[in-house]
Amino acid sequence: MTSASAGVTLRYWAAARAAAGVASEQTSAATLAEALAQARSGRDDRFARVLSVCSYVVDGEPVGARNHASVALPCGGLVDVLPPFAGG
Repeated sequence: MTSASAGVTLRYWAAARAAAGVASEQTSAATLAEALAQARSGRDDRFARVLSVCSYVVDGEPVGARNHASVALPCGGLVDVLPPFAGG
């Protein structure tokens, strides 16, 4: 773990929270792709399916269509994991 990638929080919302079984968790991943792989590890296929339709926001900035492997996670950063919401 490098100091540049320590202590990133994944914060789950709605269906993502239900599938994860936790509201949030810490990761030491350097990129969003690594963080999501760590989060999927040890969880069932339902969680992976939910993640596949989620949007991601890193420190208030939407990830959009960027490759998750190219999205660096800053030390102390926050990743919001947002499933599709009904009505908006």
